[in-house]
Amino acid sequence: MANKQMSAAAAVAQIKDGMTVGIGGWGPRRKPMALIREILRSPVKDLTVVAYGGADVGMLCAAGKVKKLIFAFVTLDFIPLEPYFRQARQSGSLEVMEIDEGMMLLGLKAAAMRVPFVPTRIGLGTDVLPRNPGIRLIDSPYDERQWVAMPALPLDVALLHVDRADARGVCQIKGPDIYMDELFARAAKDTVVSCDELVDSSFFDSSEESRSVFWERAHTTAVVHLPVGAHPSSCAPLYGFDVKHFKEYVASAKEEGGWQKYAERYVHCTDAEYLERVGGIDAVRKLALPVF
Repeated sequence: MANKQMSAAAAVAQIKDGMTVGIGGWGPRRKPMALIREILRSPVKDLTVVAYGGADVGMLCAAGKVKKLIFAFVTLDFIPLEPYFRQARQSGSLEVMEIDEGMMLLGLKAAAMRVPFVPTRIGLGTDVLPRNPGIRLIDSPYDERQWVAMPALPLDVALLHVDRADARGVCQIKGPDIYMDELFARAAKDTVVSCDELVDSSFFDSSEESRSVFWERAHTTAVVHLPVGAHPSSCAPLYGFDVKHFKEYVASAKEEGGWQKYAERYVHCTDAEYLERVGGIDAVRKLALPVF
């Protein structure tokens, strides 16, 4: 079996200017933040980003990496408005395709099924359609009704973070919600996965463990071992999100040159330096899981 393990730098080097990049996770939950920081350290630019966004989107916007954003929301949850996304949106520096959460799910599903669109009633009678003239209505061949034809959202690359993976690309998510990560993996030409724990393939011989595998290893093209690689977002059940760090991040957006100061401390450094500056791996793993 192919060994798909590689460094974060090698994995991110496959992303080229102008590519469409899907980012898994949800707001401040199980985001591939270590991979995002690697992109921030790279020269890549003019990306089209598809995400249920959080600080991943905000940081990429702050660094000028995003040309177009396809999104249903961008939030830190307990801090409703992601500050750097807000700045980019209000300045008009982004092309945007803002859609309903269900429409985004269907766009990823269409790409995963390799079909050009999926018909749906989601979006009918809303401002989503006039604000997205590229999304069309179609006549039903079976009755007199019209439906929204949600176009496929094919991805060049998907970036995901999981609890565990093996070198072959078998990935496990143990949290209570896998969000849309399996659709991101299936909608992408290539899928780069960071994992908290790299395990031997025999780990998945257990039916209890293999039950938490949600896409075939053929969809995973690169595996990067990055312990607590979702920080400052959560990775349930291993650790919660870092409220203190998120507050520091949000506060930086209110300062003159705040992004540059934040990036100098937390982005333009090695992974080991980053972990030391946020308190260390053990401290991250003690972060309480959020209760909703």
